[in-house]
Amino acid sequence: MRQADIVVSGGGMVGLSLGLALAQGGFRTVVADAAPLADQLEEKFDGRVSALAYASIRMYRALGVWAALETQAQPIREILVTDGAPGNAASPFSLHFDAGEAGAPELGAIVENRHIRAALQARAAAEKNLTLIAPAAVKSVTVAVGGVNAALANGETVQAALAIAADGRVSPLREAIGIKVIGWSYPQTGIVATVEHERPHNGVAYEHFLPAGPFAILPMIGNRSSLVWTEKKELAPGLLKLDEARFNEELAQRFGAHLGAVTAAGPRWSYPLSFHIARDFVKPRFALAGDCAHGIHPIAGQGLNLGLKDAAALAEVLLDAARLGQDIGALDVLKRYERWRRFDSVAMAASTDALNRLFSNDIAPLRLLRDVGMGIVDSIGPARRFFMRHAGGDVGKLPRLMKGEAA
Repeated sequence: MRQADIVVSGGGMVGLSLGLALAQGGFRTVVADAAPLADQLEEKFDGRVSALAYASIRMYRALGVWAALETQAQPIREILVTDGAPGNAASPFSLHFDAGEAGAPELGAIVENRHIRAALQARAAAEKNLTLIAPAAVKSVTVAVGGVNAALANGETVQAALAIAADGRVSPLREAIGIKVIGWSYPQTGIVATVEHERPHNGVAYEHFLPAGPFAILPMIGNRSSLVWTEKKELAPGLLKLDEARFNEELAQRFGAHLGAVTAAGPRWSYPLSFHIARDFVKPRFALAGDCAHGIHPIAGQGLNLGLKDAAALAEVLLDAARLGQDIGALDVLKRYERWRRFDSVAMAASTDALNRLFSNDIAPLRLLRDVGMGIVDSIGPARRFFMRHAGGDVGKLPRLMKGEAA
C-alpha cells in the first residue's frame, strides 16, 4: 500500500502538469499512466503539435518547465484567418491578429507534443513530492471513509485523500465512478502531418476555412509547419492512402503558394473528431481534468490550453483548502473547482462547435455572412484585440499559475 495525498490517473500533458502543480504546492502526489514513459517521447506515439497560449506559457514558467521547452518552441507572431475552397483564391475578407498590436512579443507558441511530454517528465523526475509510475494504469478507484484506494495495473494500491482522472476522452475511471457525458461525433476526421516549405513562415499561423472544415497551418521551428487538416470522414481514408506524389498534390491545392513548394515530411496521422462535456466534473473524493471533463473540436487549437487551465484551477482550489485545514476530498471543496471551470469549458466547447458548423460548409448565404463578419471584426480594433486576448487564454478568472505566480 503506497501512501499519498492525491493520486492522478493519466501522465499525459494535463495529468503531469497537474501533478507538478500539486507536488510543488506540498502534496504527496502519485501520477500513474498506462504507457511506458519512453514510448510517450517517440514521434510515432503522438505526431501532433500544440498551440500554447501565452497564459499556458506563464504557467509552464511558474512550474519550471518552460526553460526546457523554449528552444523547441516556435513563437506565433501573427494569425491569419481566411475562407475559401480548394484550388481557389481566398475570400477578400479575412481576420488578422498581430502580436505587436496586443503589446506582446508573441501570441503563443507551437510545440511538438513529444517535446512537452519530455520536459514534463524531466521536471517530474526532479520533484521530491511527485512519484510517476508507468506503465501502470489506474484500474479502479474505491471510495472509502476519509479517502480512496486506487488499484494500479502493476499490482500496487495507492491510498490517498483524493483521486483525479486525467486520462483522456475515453476515461474508464469516469465511467466507473458513474459520471455520464453529453456528446456526439463529427462527420469529420483530423489529418495531421508535418510539411516542409521553401520560404520561411515568419511565425505566421494560418486558419483557412474550407467546405470540409478548417485547414490549419501551424509554424514549427525551421521551414516546417504542422497541418491540422479537417476532412470529410468518408474521404479521409483515401487521402491517407495516397502515395507521396498524389498526397502532395492534394496538399498543394489546399496549402496555397505563399510559402513556395511544399512537401509532406514524415508519417501521417488521423484522429476522429468529437465533442463531449461531462455532466459532473466532481464526485466525493474524485475529480475530472482535461479531456476527461471536456473534448472540443480542434478548430481554435484550445484543447490543451483548456485542460491546463483545469489543472491550474484545481491545484489552486486544493492548495487553498489545505491551507485552511479543510478536507481536500470533500465535495464542497471540489464543487468550487467545478463552478470555476464548468462555465468556461461549456462556453469554449459551444463556441468551437458553432464555429465548425458555421464554417464547414459551402452554403452561399452562410459563406457571405461569415466572410462579412470576419471583415467587420478585423476592422474594429477593440474587438480584434479582445479575440487576441481570448486566443491567448487571458480572459476570465485566471488561476494564479496562469498569471505566472505559484499556485
